[in-house]
Amino acid sequence: MPAAPLPRVLVTGANGFLGRHLVAELLRRGYPVRALVRPGSAAAGALPPLPSLPIEVVEFDLARVADQAEIATVGSGCGALIHAAALAQVNPARNSAVWAANLGGTEQALRLAHQVGVGRFVYVGTANVFGFGPKQRPGDETWAYAGRRYGLDYMDSKRAATDRVLGAVAREQLPAVLVHPTFMLGPGDARPTSGALLLELLGGRLPGYPLGGKNYVHVRDVAVATVNALTMGCVGESYILGNENLSYREAFALMAETVGVGAPRWPVPPPLANFYGAACDFKARLTGRPTQVNAAMVAVANDGHYFTAQKARRELALPQTSISQAVADAFSWFKAHGYVR
Repeated sequence: MPAAPLPRVLVTGANGFLGRHLVAELLRRGYPVRALVRPGSAAAGALPPLPSLPIEVVEFDLARVADQAEIATVGSGCGALIHAAALAQVNPARNSAVWAANLGGTEQALRLAHQVGVGRFVYVGTANVFGFGPKQRPGDETWAYAGRRYGLDYMDSKRAATDRVLGAVAREQLPAVLVHPTFMLGPGDARPTSGALLLELLGGRLPGYPLGGKNYVHVRDVAVATVNALTMGCVGESYILGNENLSYREAFALMAETVGVGAPRWPVPPPLANFYGAACDFKARLTGRPTQVNAAMVAVANDGHYFTAQKARRELALPQTSISQAVADAFSWFKAHGYVR
């Protein structure tokens, strides 16, 4: 008896850093793919344009309200939805566009899933919607949200969006699995987003390092586990997708050794870092333009945002590629595409 055909998967944010890896992983496994992107962005960036791939590309703005007929057309024929679209902007700290993209876009994706009746909805969040802990006792999916203290619309909007998805599971029996990546590194970061940290190091613009840290993961590992969530994991459950917990000192040393540059030498005490963040905020208010960092970003960097991905390794078969390999892959891609001379 022939195997049942794989469902068509609708991927939102398909031309983002993670989204492009999701599309590649879905194609590798034989899934038909419909890529949902913002109008005018299908061919943007330093990657092969999405229309050149064997997929459907639909331009649609998730941040705007659409009527039911339009939503039904966008999702017609799709049996699953991976909602990866988000605005990961932390500067300025307060930004209504972040809420429109992250909460409004998720609400639109939920309406789409309900209208079409998908068999699986995979929501891509962030590990920052949970509480973090020290390396000796890192945070997991049961820890209450701790990010409200920072005043970052990005974190707050992603927590609100997570709650919306969980609410849809409880009230509407939405077959959703929620995945929450930590800090992703790897090839294909065309804008760049998380790879900007590596580029700053390569450019010699990091004389010091804050005293906090975070969890790092290879972007391809995240893509694999996210696609696994189409058939694995439990409905209504959240999964942190991460790997290595590193202080900034350790992370910068690893990056520097991998790419052959000097590592930042000087620790930046929290009081000094906080003063700099406050000065940047003051300058931003005077000029009306964001500075390189803000006080909220500094406060985050002072803390150790450490997590465990044990649950995802067990239930979603999350791979664990070394972070040194993730850095090497990112560096090679940046060099090949002219970001590094």
